Amino acid sequence: MEWPSETYAKSLFPSLPSTSDGLKPVLPNDKPVWEIFAGGSDASLKHQIKSIDSSLLTLIDRNTLSPTITFDESNGAVLIEEGAKIGPSTHFVGPCFVGNAAIIRHGAYIRENAWICSTAIVGHCSEVKHSVLLPGAKAPHFNYVGDSILGRGVNLGAGVKLSNLRNDGTEVILRVGESRVPSGLRKFGAILGENCQLGCNAVTNPGTVLGPDSIVWPNVTVTGVHAKSSMHR
Repeated sequence: MEWPSETYAKSLFPSLPSTSDGLKPVLPNDKPVWEIFAGGSDASLKHQIKSIDSSLLTLIDRNTLSPTITFDESNGAVLIEEGAKIGPSTHFVGPCFVGNAAIIRHGAYIRENAWICSTAIVGHCSEVKHSVLLPGAKAPHFNYVGDSILGRGVNLGAGVKLSNLRNDGTEVILRVGESRVPSGLRKFGAILGENCQLGCNAVTNPGTVLGPDSIVWPNVTVTGVHAKSSMHR
């Protein structure tokens, strides 16, 4: 099918590409942006993270970090740039990347294939897995972010969950208008365009796409593909 424009990176994240804000993943421009979650290609998020050349980075001195911070690098490196702020009692599973000026607060859980860009925030008791937080994105309080992309200026209210797996464990189906379209992915959370604001305890069902400047009210569950400035209440 011909995907609507709001499924492409140039519509969802108009401030990209940018030479500022540090290292960022390359998002697909010729197909829906969630294709970055598909394995088996050099363009996948997993491959891009594993291909980061640590010799080109200035990494944080782990001796300066709290001894309560823990790392699991059995399957890949944990790369944290100098200038990132890392709170105590955080845990990192590689491969993952945290950019300079990113903030990882107390008790956060950064899992494999997470790419936390410069100036992004992962807060207290928030978990991020196989996802991208673009510069300035915030998952600050008790959030779950799985197989998702958060654009610049996105803010998740306390307790927001971006669900990435159907209850029956089968392929995620996207609702595009009146159509139901297979995504090709078993795990797929949400794509949140720039400046989306989600209220406390909101939930996005697997395969949700919100265009820039969309708003989700507290305690609301959202599904489907939506254009920019959409309102959900």
